Amino acid sequence: MIADRSHKNRAKLRSRSSRPRLSVHRSSKYIYAQVIDDKQGKTLAAARGNDAKVVGEQVAKAALAAKISEVVFDRGSYRYHGQVKNLAEAARAGGLKF
Repeated sequence: MIADRSHKNRAKLRSRSSRPRLSVHRSSKYIYAQVIDDKQGKTLAAARGNDAKVVGEQVAKAALAAKISEVVFDRGSYRYHGQVKNLAEAARAGGLKF
């Protein structure tokens, strides 16, 4: 069920936008964020850590260094709540637009 939700979300993002996507993954230990260009099939920027705010700032800094300022937020199967929300807000404060 969770895989279906994340696949449906990503399919909508890919079909509606030409911008790279900021993908979020949570594990029991870390939170991961990466900026992915689906057209090229490449990861352009990535960050990992325990604190979602720090990871959001790091991925925003790495994306801006790669000359990417606009992304689409891909929360996967996670609700926009808690760590996912903190990461998104920190990435916005770091300079990414989505």
